[in-house]
Amino acid sequence: MKRRILVILSSVVLLFVAVLYFVYILPFTGVPFNGSRHGAPPLTPPWALECWAWEDDINTAAAVTDLINGYEANDLPLRTILIDSPWSMRYNDFVVDEERYPNPAEFFGDLERRGYRTVLWMTGMVDKTSKDTRIQDSQDWFEEATAKGYLVGNGTPTKWWKGSGSLIDYSNPEAVKWWRGMQQQVFDWGLDGWKLDGTGTFCVARFGGLPVPYRMTSKGLISTRGYMDLYYREEYQHGLTQNPEFITLARSLDRYAHIEGFAPIDASPVNWVGDNDHQWSLKEEGLEEALTDILRSARLGYCVIGSDNAGYSGGAIPVNLFIRWTQFSTFCGLFLNGGHGVHAPWLRSKEELEIYRTFAWLHTELIPYMYTHVALCHEGGKPLMRPQKPKYHYLFGDDFLVAPIYEDSLSREVTLPAGRWRYWFKDDEVLEGPQTFVRDYALNEFPVFVRDGAIIPLNVTRPYTGLGGRDSEGFLTLLVYPDGKSAFEIRNPDKSGVTTARVDASGNSVSITVEGVKKPHILRVKRAEKPTSVVLDGKNLAEGTDWSYDTGRHFVIIRTREYGEGRYTIS
Repeated sequence: MKRRILVILSSVVLLFVAVLYFVYILPFTGVPFNGSRHGAPPLTPPWALECWAWEDDINTAAAVTDLINGYEANDLPLRTILIDSPWSMRYNDFVVDEERYPNPAEFFGDLERRGYRTVLWMTGMVDKTSKDTRIQDSQDWFEEATAKGYLVGNGTPTKWWKGSGSLIDYSNPEAVKWWRGMQQQVFDWGLDGWKLDGTGTFCVARFGGLPVPYRMTSKGLISTRGYMDLYYREEYQHGLTQNPEFITLARSLDRYAHIEGFAPIDASPVNWVGDNDHQWSLKEEGLEEALTDILRSARLGYCVIGSDNAGYSGGAIPVNLFIRWTQFSTFCGLFLNGGHGVHAPWLRSKEELEIYRTFAWLHTELIPYMYTHVALCHEGGKPLMRPQKPKYHYLFGDDFLVAPIYEDSLSREVTLPAGRWRYWFKDDEVLEGPQTFVRDYALNEFPVFVRDGAIIPLNVTRPYTGLGGRDSEGFLTLLVYPDGKSAFEIRNPDKSGVTTARVDASGNSVSITVEGVKKPHILRVKRAEKPTSVVLDGKNLAEGTDWSYDTGRHFVIIRTREYGEGRYTIS
């Protein structure tokens, strides 16, 4: 009898767990990670890999202009301006608040003329009441949308962090037509992307106070997970119809808001990991949390990922935290500086400004390297960031090993994988892996190691990193660490095609071939001693005119504008 009761109780428990999982957990979170619902990562355009900036304390055109002017005056690289909420008259009518942003056509046009890309914040919420917009009571607008069937859940309002409203019903063609009509004006002004904030998790009904992960749409019930996928895909795909280089900035993971993840990988040209604090530790939701979520996102297959540099909010940003987070952001696909508090480097210490400038330019110089790996990932290859063992180590592309400093300490234990590695900031030393060691890293350095044999394509336009100078602009710089045979197929960011560099190091001689799409280029070839000759396509190049040797850093530097077969011999 007892055995029978136990069997019945066990069956009831199993049934309850199954119902809980399939009716609640799976529709809401998608756990476990379902790779079949994701496609390949999109091909992120090169501009989105360059440096981004924003502020979230003032939110006006004047604040944006001051920000841009500060970056330009201090010779800091910047491509993308993110304008967060509130910028519209109400959430989300896409009508620019002209008290905050006067003459919007002129404002957006000026950003474009100055070479900047513009990304605007949005969500899928149609608000009945909004907290911080010019129009806070929009009941008539909301009720009109409800009456026409444009909102999920028959327009039942939901409280969220910006007010109270209901989500647009992407399954209803008339609702989508209305929605796109409101968006069109900012597209016409040259919009380059949306920051899609995470209101999809509010696609939840409540019965007796209990959340149920479904809402009614024009096509029937939709799960929370299903609505989120629709939101991210619809906005990204529509953006591409307006601008072929359009992107969306969407959450990949945010541990406290959604377990499995937010945007589908195929609708994730650029990702960030939600709001971190101006803190160090995982417990305090700081740098360690960002590092954890970024590497977990990469492990799931997201490609271009980053975080708000130094955290989104909190108290004053510590000097060392700002520096170490900047260095980590340098070796992420997304370099995003901004949020609440003082993020503008020129308003911080001189040391922070100089270190930020160096690392932000290094990130910018790495665009050809990053874009190549992003393209390969889009074609079925590995993500740009590849988590390694032990914890908090990752490969950045094929050729960099990064071990971020995530504590307020100069010391870091590093484990190198098998192979020969060089410390990026003192690259004369060769380290044999696998090995584990502990070193101190000054604030102007960072635990980054480059693989011997690497070919690193760069776009150098400034002198701050020591990899060239202003006279390098217009040239493809190829940083070469000869070790046996190696090759790198560069997907040129200007979309001109593929340029391939091949290296064969044997004894005291190094052969390099640059083939494919021809590019004016500068070779920076690591070599312990000055060569006796440098030959290109059978012709001896002249020292001092065509090539030189850096005796301090031990590089042969060859500058070539025009060439035939592109065959070099250094001996």
